[in-house]
Amino acid sequence: MTDTGLEPRPGAGTGTAGGITGGGVGGDADEVWAIAERARSCQGVAGLSGGQFGTVATYLPGERLTGVSVNDRAVEIAIVATTDRPLPETADEVRRAVTDLAGGRRVNVRIDDIVEGP
Repeated sequence: MTDTGLEPRPGAGTGTAGGITGGGVGGDADEVWAIAERARSCQGVAGLSGGQFGTVATYLPGERLTGVSVNDRAVEIAIVATTDRPLPETADEVRRAVTDLAGGRRVNVRIDDIVEGP
């Protein structure tokens, strides 16, 4: 179930996501990638998840970033957590790590799966 969604494709990190539909968007492609990278780098995060049906994703020109969905009101981040720390602490750290990139939007962090160790 773990899908980090962080495999760059040709043209990754260029252009904007405005006006693209499906999975929620609302920020510059570089900002969305930065949110994903920060979330993934937090202690207790093994990777990002698209959810059971792959609906937590941002569609960018020529690419799909799994695990982060951004719209005008909120940023949703779906993670795969590790067992090495309490889950609420992991979720709080992810939320704090991306708040400055959220542009005033609410940041929702959901834990889709849990795996052993760091």
